[in-house]
Amino acid sequence: HSSPLVVKGEKNGRVWDFRDVTERLQAENERQKLQDQLHQALKLEAVGILAGGVAHDFNNMLGAIIGYTELILNAMDSKDPLRENLGKILDAAQRSANLTRQLLAFARKQTVAPVALDLNESVAHMLKMLHRIIGENIELIWCPSPSECPVHMDPSQLDQLLTNLCVNARDAIADVGRVTITTRNLSLDETTCRISPDGAPGDYILLSVSDSGCGMDPDILKHAFEPFYTTKKSGQGTGLGLATVYGVVRQNGGFVHIDSEPGQGTTFNVYFPQHEKNEDESPVEIFGNELPMGCGETLLVIEDDPTLRQMGEMMLSRLGYTVLVAATPGDAIRLVGEHGDDLRMFITDVVMPEMNGRELANRLIAIRPSLKHLFMSGYTADVIAHRGVLDEGVNFIQKPFSLKDLAVKIRTVLDQGGMKQ
Repeated sequence: HSSPLVVKGEKNGRVWDFRDVTERLQAENERQKLQDQLHQALKLEAVGILAGGVAHDFNNMLGAIIGYTELILNAMDSKDPLRENLGKILDAAQRSANLTRQLLAFARKQTVAPVALDLNESVAHMLKMLHRIIGENIELIWCPSPSECPVHMDPSQLDQLLTNLCVNARDAIADVGRVTITTRNLSLDETTCRISPDGAPGDYILLSVSDSGCGMDPDILKHAFEPFYTTKKSGQGTGLGLATVYGVVRQNGGFVHIDSEPGQGTTFNVYFPQHEKNEDESPVEIFGNELPMGCGETLLVIEDDPTLRQMGEMMLSRLGYTVLVAATPGDAIRLVGEHGDDLRMFITDVVMPEMNGRELANRLIAIRPSLKHLFMSGYTADVIAHRGVLDEGVNFIQKPFSLKDLAVKIRTVLDQGGMKQ
């Protein structure tokens, strides 16, 4: 900037004024970057709300398809020619159920029961399965942290996350290449955590999955976590893999950052809050392939959907239980009053007319304190879970479930000690 120098009405030269605007431009760029990150986070949140609602309704229908198909298969002769077709129906329904689980994971409406894990140990146990996923032409390199990496999450979610990241890495590699999985402990301060709008200062466990593939350009990076967004050919991907990763990480209080350039490969850096170990956790009973049966115990099923109610009654009878059914909470309260001495457990949907599952559970346990209970739902409800994370001691089964899932869960609840309400 310059202006004339005037002395007694005569122009004798110019005065130059120089200002360094580097800091102002950097601040404006930073504000724009944060604004873009916020806009993307809000967009993902809005899509997640929609996805969670769709998954909720779809799960009830899938539950009926899976349940009735299994009941028919169990009653059929092993040589019946229709078994093959029914098996294909069951397989399609289960694959559809997996899609809804991915939607729920993205929307953070997947109900989970987190436990303390050493990330090093958990990843090591998955290596054989991950080798099969990426194929023989791709080298899998495992670089664990020399120290323990304690996190608090549902083991099934870690399976979801690593499987999706390795599938994504495999698809980015045209022929031969490598995938590297790394863990380490680190602390982030105010400056370093600004790589993501979800980041916050603190102690973290970093899980990195890197590949030597084709990389991503900036336009693709903007949409990487959006559900149903995919760069793969038709029929080769659903666009839910990275959306699932995003939901799992956010539900567990962490954040994820992508480093990628075209032709330079991609690194997904996943940051999980470091967890303080709890030595009092009890081991989970493993049933293997057996179908745990009942011994005539009387169970009460509360379900407002008539199709699912009838299916639940048939499944429990098949498992060797005596079954009572209720369509409403009012019916359930009446039945507990009439059959309280015989009842061992009730199974209730979470969202129902009249009152929710938690309120009903409190009413029924007040009538008969020794009653065990099991919640079921097609999506997360705040009455039993906070942001999809179950309170300690709450028993829950996610719809849709198989006969084996139901058998194992019921036996686990009946055989355990007292539960928190």
